[in-house]
Amino acid sequence: MMNVESKIISREISPLLWKAGETVCTAESCTSGQISAAITSVPGSSTYFKGGIVCYTNEIKTRFLGVPQELLEEKGAVSEEVVRAMFEGALKAMETTYAIAITGYAGPGGGEEAPVGTIWIAVGDKNEVAVEKLEGDDGRDMNLAKATLVALQLLLDLLKKRHPQEEE
Repeated sequence: MMNVESKIISREISPLLWKAGETVCTAESCTSGQISAAITSVPGSSTYFKGGIVCYTNEIKTRFLGVPQELLEEKGAVSEEVVRAMFEGALKAMETTYAIAITGYAGPGGGEEAPVGTIWIAVGDKNEVAVEKLEGDDGRDMNLAKATLVALQLLLDLLKKRHPQEEE
């Protein structure tokens, strides 16, 4: 079920992208498409949402986003370096104005390099990327809802900064 707050933020994102003629894409690991679902819950989203890659495994991160296998082995899938590589790969693969990338451990299990509730998010464009690390285990569903909400809010904040005249 979609988080109401995520849908509200998606409705705020929509006119900013649409009026500017800009596009967005996603590269989602732990949220497995929830961010894409929130964005596309808004009618007309096909004008600015190009697509998303659900890269739940390292194999898909490497094959479709170009995340180096060596980076995954050295830093682990849940790391700032990997989320940045996912972000860059998504921008390149889908040729969008903006990209959202996310990787983490939603639970109940974690990894060797990071505990449950550790989630990395990267949002931006070719010139600027905001990276945020979420920590704390509130249970799988809440971890995913929070991560989706934070990712969308980061995009909204960037859009408001880029298009202040479009705010109502």
